[in-house]
Amino acid sequence: MGEMVRTVVVHDEALLRSALAQLLRSDDTLEVSALCPDNEAPDIEALPADVCVVDGECLQGPDEARGERLRGRYGDRLVVLATAKRPGVLRRAFEGGALGLVDKNAPAHRLITAVHTVAKGERFLDETLTVALLKGAEMPLTTRELGVLSLASQGAPIAEIAARLHLSRGTVRNYMATAIRKVGARNRVDAIRIVQSAGWT
Repeated sequence: MGEMVRTVVVHDEALLRSALAQLLRSDDTLEVSALCPDNEAPDIEALPADVCVVDGECLQGPDEARGERLRGRYGDRLVVLATAKRPGVLRRAFEGGALGLVDKNAPAHRLITAVHTVAKGERFLDETLTVALLKGAEMPLTTRELGVLSLASQGAPIAEIAARLHLSRGTVRNYMATAIRKVGARNRVDAIRIVQSAGWT
């Protein structure tokens, strides 16, 4: 038996977290524990690990601090679970320094291989995610355009968006129109759907 690799699984949903932990425990050389991403930093510190397996959705969303906390604790030793349908999630994980990117649709043995690869300090990237990663890197919107759409997705009207971003209403409308055109959307609602589906927000 090789050297034990301490692995922690982080997932929002208890059932999936448990299933992932059980899958990894099928490899006798993995010592596995599980953690809810909403746990506070002391709980993370109490779980030393060589590799952290985390759902990509846990690294983003309204609480960016969760992702920062995980990256701060485990550095590049993250194995991120993602899909090709969410290129924005992939891009953020890759740019955040995660060494492993595993397709959620991959066979179980791919995840185990990824954990061992990352434990050695080497990169693991599922081939099925390569094209999506490139698409994620080509996100067409500027930071300002994305910010305007993000606030609009929360239901903020033009006047509120303008006030929060310290812009004129006309400028906000211009950013909105440009964003809609760039993503090939029919209207504001369609643009928000496209951006959110890609995982860019």
